[in-house]
Amino acid sequence: MTTAGAAHEGGTSVLDRARAVSEVVRAHADEGEQIRRLPAATVEALTDAGLLRLCVPEVYGGPEASPATVVQAIEAVAHADGAAGWCTMIASTTSSMAIFLEPDVAKEIYADPAVVTGGVFAPNGKGVRDGDGFRVTGRWQWGSGTQHCQWVLGGAICDDGTFRLCFTEADNVTFHDTWYTSGMRGTGSLDFSFDGVWVPDTHTMQPAVTRPFVDSPIAKFPNFTLLGAGVAAVGLGVARRALDELIDLAGAKKPQYSKRTLAESSFTQIEFARAEAQLRSARVFLLDELEQAWSLAASGEPVPDDSRVRIRLAAAHVATTCASVVDTAFTLAGGTAVYDTSVLGRCLRDAHVVTQHVMTAPKLNETFGKFLLGVDVDTSMI
Repeated sequence: MTTAGAAHEGGTSVLDRARAVSEVVRAHADEGEQIRRLPAATVEALTDAGLLRLCVPEVYGGPEASPATVVQAIEAVAHADGAAGWCTMIASTTSSMAIFLEPDVAKEIYADPAVVTGGVFAPNGKGVRDGDGFRVTGRWQWGSGTQHCQWVLGGAICDDGTFRLCFTEADNVTFHDTWYTSGMRGTGSLDFSFDGVWVPDTHTMQPAVTRPFVDSPIAKFPNFTLLGAGVAAVGLGVARRALDELIDLAGAKKPQYSKRTLAESSFTQIEFARAEAQLRSARVFLLDELEQAWSLAASGEPVPDDSRVRIRLAAAHVATTCASVVDTAFTLAGGTAVYDTSVLGRCLRDAHVVTQHVMTAPKLNETFGKFLLGVDVDTSMI
């Protein structure tokens, strides 16, 4: 289920726009690997298509896309380049925080469709009361895409005992060149810091204790549930790209000492079919749970714990499944996949970063299993 506002902004569907930018995104993927952040052309294409603000509420001029639409849009971008899909995920899920800003401030930040926001929720900062705001100091890891943002947020524990997300303009942020990694190289997920940055009260949020200022479906949908689904969406795009790359390779490549192509090998056929079934099944699980939860949110109902757990379980399952699917494609491709020029090599590295994210890590299955078995468990972070 998607609302009219979720599916369209500017007269063109979100998914159509996500598919339309794929050519540009794909063309600059190798450049992103080299410079360790998204190339300017990629950022411009994603921004112009409105894909870095998918969760901005309609009341502030955003698309307020349904979670299933968000997942499919991220998936489409990640198919072209996993790093671009990752940054699309971070920017769009951050934009959902607009619901916790006072309306005047939300309009100040999000009224311009070219504005991109990002940051890290982890409470690595400290805030000291200074008049009508806080002096915030801290350093955060995993600042994906923040070099392309106009506004950046960081989580902080303030001296009044509150946990706040603190928004500041990017000019106040220091970026540190720390992003040297095996996977998701093009995301620019470097460290960033605030050094005594003054953040007015109006630009801080307390999502754990305050009610949203917006009464709309996105305000009824749990933040961490949305983030988990978004991370999983990146895996879906990367895994689909890996299978597509294998299809292209398998029809032409004849392994050494073989007269048959990879596609004609019974082993390839069996393993590919298994991977295809695994990917499609995991994808349907996630999208189905998201659609059911969004139906509740769209009708004004809160999303219950059991629905949230199933979505998070589906997201973690997607991440693990996608990594396995990419492993299969990489293995079937043989030595061709080990070269830097192979897209399958990039897919392999990127897919395994998805499984490392705190929102989709395999260890979460313990929490989900406890809930499903009726064992007491804290669901506040689900």
